[in-house]
Order: sequence, then C-alpha cells, then structure tokens
Amino acid sequence: MPTRSARTAWTGTLEKGSGQVELSSSQVGTYDVSFPKRAADDAGGTTSPEELIAAAHSSCYAMQLSALIAEAGGTPISLDVKADVSLGADSAGGFKLTGIALTVRGEVEGLDEAGFAKAAEDAKATCPVSKALTGVDITLDAALKS
Repeated sequence: MPTRSARTAWTGTLEKGSGQVELSSSQVGTYDVSFPKRAADDAGGTTSPEELIAAAHSSCYAMQLSALIAEAGGTPISLDVKADVSLGADSAGGFKLTGIALTVRGEVEGLDEAGFAKAAEDAKATCPVSKALTGVDITLDAALKS
C-alpha cells in the first residue's frame, strides 16, 4: 500500500506565526494555517489540523461503510458523511482532540434501518482513521434517508 505525504512550512511563534500546509502526494493544494484562527470560532479562510482530520475521517469512513454495506448484501446509492472534530483544553496541559461526531445519512438498497445501523457501527470501529484515533471519543449518528 502507498504512503501519502503532506508538508507544512511554518514561520514565527505559535501566537504570531503562520504556515502553509501542502498536500504533497495529490498536489491538489496548499492551505494557510495559524494558531489564532485554529482556536477561533471563525476559521477566517484557513484550515487546521482538526479540519484535515475531519476530512480524512469522513472520507475513510464513507469508503469503509460502502464496503460493509456491500458485504451485508446492500447497494450503497449515496452516503453523506460529516465529521466534526473538536479541539479543547487538556487537563495535562496544552490542547487535545476532545471528540469526533460522525453523522451519516445513506440511501441504500437491500438493507433495512437495522442492517444499515450495524454496518455504520462496524465502519466506525474498522475504518483505518477511526483505528488511528482510538484515544478520542467518537460518536455516531447514522440513519437512512427518508
């Protein structure tokens, strides 16, 4: 399996510095990062490690769920997956990821709500990004589109 890479160039202190993260493997873009905007409610046009983790988690989860739906005899028509990654204070000092809320709405043929819910829970437990984030509380809200 391949290795994927990203690179960050940073200048200055945490409070006054800034950087750019480059998605090196795909070469799809370079994005600004800064700690003040990372810690603010409004990202102000910059990304953050949390947003990048959310992107990684939502896409990994969607792939894993589509595979598990098929294994269970269903056909995934569409999956809408959102990952909300929260940053907060760490009682040991500094900051930590305080939680990840996964929300998925699916249009699936051949599975009922219970079958979809089981596949969704199994995907949460088995997607590689979920496995990498075992130290973070991950919640799941999964339902079929009505």
